[in-house]
Amino acid sequence: MQIVVRLDVMLAQRKMRSRELAERVGITEQNISLLKSGKVKGIRFETLARICAVLDCQPGDLLEALPDDQAP
Repeated sequence: MQIVVRLDVMLAQRKMRSRELAERVGITEQNISLLKSGKVKGIRFETLARICAVLDCQPGDLLEALPDDQAP
């Protein structure tokens, strides 16, 4: 099982840029980029909650569990 980050999809749906999200959440644009690319090993629940609040979504809208044979 692999966790896939769908942050880029949610940003596109909300017509928001990474820079704006980073400013509103209070983290660096670099960290948003790492999240979008899936190159992070974890995320604090507090950060996830702030991202969800800014994007008006649920954690399940940002994260998806896929079987290894379906993962990108």
